[in-house]
Amino acid sequence: MTNKIYFKKFISEDDFQYFSKLVFNEKVMVMNLGRVFTMDEAKNYYKYLLENNKTHDDFGNFKVFESSANSFIGMCASTISSDLKEAEIEYMLLPEYWRKGYGSEIVDNLLNMIEETKSIEKVTAIIEPNNVGSRKILLKNGFVSCKVYKTDDGSLAEMFSKKITY
Repeated sequence: MTNKIYFKKFISEDDFQYFSKLVFNEKVMVMNLGRVFTMDEAKNYYKYLLENNKTHDDFGNFKVFESSANSFIGMCASTISSDLKEAEIEYMLLPEYWRKGYGSEIVDNLLNMIEETKSIEKVTAIIEPNNVGSRKILLKNGFVSCKVYKTDDGSLAEMFSKKITY
């Protein structure tokens, strides 16, 4: 299979330009948070993201690029627990790249990265319950729905999980 995408870790303030294309895009953020970030939220979260990216070489937050044109199409993350037993994955794509197979390829790549550790036993992903595309991708990759719950701001979220066996 030819990789249609590649990842590059967020490493500096210069990368904020990519991050902001997503967190200030209403279509993207309605499917993730229910609203766009304020500038203060974006700056604070981005600062956290950069610090978090220093904690583990193989995990963290990544820019996603389309390989043939080297175009920025979104971001993804794999966060690992301190005991290296659990991970959480997430991704966001710009709307013009929805329903083109990029989400599936991102999840495949993240799962491959996670499985290379040989220590992670469970992977989780959280979606907005109405995000049908992400639901299909997760189910196709062996995730099962665990629970639907209210977040701190009162919106609904759905957690999926997948056991990893070696």
